[in-house]
Amino acid sequence: MPNWTDGRTGIEVGSPRIRAQGAAPRSFERGGPRTSVRLPPKHAGIAGAPPFKMRRGVKIRRKSLAHGGTLSGETPVLSKNQAKCCERGRLMRVAKFPLMSRLLGLALSLTLIVTLVTLGALPRSQAAAKTLAVGITLPLTGADAEDAELIKDGAVLAIEEANAKGGVAGYKIEIIILDSGTATAGQYDPAQAATNTKKLVANVGVVANIGPQMSGEGKAMSQILSEADMATITPSSTNPDITNPKFKDKYRPNGKAVYFRTVTTDEYQGPNMANYYAETLKVHSVYVLDDSGAYGVGIADSFQKRAEEKGIKILGRDQLNPKEADYTTILTKIKGLNPDALYYGGVEQAGTKLAKQAYDVIPKMPKGGGDGMYSASLLKGAGFPASGGWYATIASPHLVESAEIQDWVKRFAKRFGKQPGDYSITAYDAALVVMDAIKRAAAAGKVDRHTVWDAIQNGAVKTLQGTVSFDENGDIKDRTVSVFQVVHNTSYPDDDIIHQFKYLGVAPQN
Repeated sequence: MPNWTDGRTGIEVGSPRIRAQGAAPRSFERGGPRTSVRLPPKHAGIAGAPPFKMRRGVKIRRKSLAHGGTLSGETPVLSKNQAKCCERGRLMRVAKFPLMSRLLGLALSLTLIVTLVTLGALPRSQAAAKTLAVGITLPLTGADAEDAELIKDGAVLAIEEANAKGGVAGYKIEIIILDSGTATAGQYDPAQAATNTKKLVANVGVVANIGPQMSGEGKAMSQILSEADMATITPSSTNPDITNPKFKDKYRPNGKAVYFRTVTTDEYQGPNMANYYAETLKVHSVYVLDDSGAYGVGIADSFQKRAEEKGIKILGRDQLNPKEADYTTILTKIKGLNPDALYYGGVEQAGTKLAKQAYDVIPKMPKGGGDGMYSASLLKGAGFPASGGWYATIASPHLVESAEIQDWVKRFAKRFGKQPGDYSITAYDAALVVMDAIKRAAAAGKVDRHTVWDAIQNGAVKTLQGTVSFDENGDIKDRTVSVFQVVHNTSYPDDDIIHQFKYLGVAPQN
């Protein structure tokens, strides 16, 4: 590379390859008139940099001029690296020792090559960040959306907190959220849930799913999950058929359980509420309704069976069409039969209309339902006084108001700007179980949906609701069912699920 040299000292002071911007002319003199050559100043790019002087007679290598060097104030061209050095306020003098410069360059090149080869030889886990994906499939459109959001947020919070601490066993957890509600259905849509599940199992990076919210979705998803050997953990779906070994050919054709729950099933929720009707409310006769969905029919069936066992007379059973607007004909029939109480198995789409119209037709009759009625949507949609007095259950312990988890409640409220529900907790716990399974699978040497399933099935994980473990069918071993009644607490917003549903205790389990 050609350089400009002080003929007296032998010091090479420049290179004619890349133009230095803003360089001020310098004068060299050795007696007599001065010859000016524009060289990079000590602080290149600073206007008005003072010249230094050298007497005339300084020899400048001819090859410099041959390669574009100039005299009389013309601007020379510098190498790119020299220009950068000038911009940082210093001249590049490496060329003072050409051999050393070449050796240094060779050493740097070899170092770079070794570094690149080393990086190429590293396992992917060390050369780049590792990522695994977890699906969240919930009805975020339609009548179920508000409660589905609370569930989603619980799972998201757990994963975000883990990622903020460095991930799980070196993996960052990616969240894939899919909406299983549709405008056509007006609520959860089993067909959409099946489509979402097919998308998840087609993605080899997805190792597990959290959801669904509703059992109708679960029935549509289970066979697809089974064939892909991928586990899902539902924080709220309670229909017992999905995990009942009698129906394994339909819901788990590959044999092993893939549908896990952090809530108990309607095999306990419906019967335990029938126990509450008989033992606490002293009900002797009841009329039963359902909304024709998988969840609603299942919980109404199990309630009715236990109610009959407890000596409660069933005066009638009807189904509501969630898309119909008027239920007064059925309610008028119920009024004429005058049962001691009404029980409804179903979710908000029909439940909200039922609550509003029942208040007009049978306002004083005790009315209750399952966790489909433990809903901010009921409070907001039916309003007060129509929703007041309704009983509801959830298929888990009631923890939101417990002193032990108030720090978690504050973290949830800070992150999402709203209060959690009890199924926000079971969703958070579902995510904890999945991440614990990933950690244990990684420790065993391999992480994929098969090893994660195995770790879920055989785990015992400390969560907000205590230690979560599953039986051979995927059902949680804790059978707690909690009972609430809607009150109108004017100190809080009307749709505040925590303060408008008063906790009454655990339903009798006998």
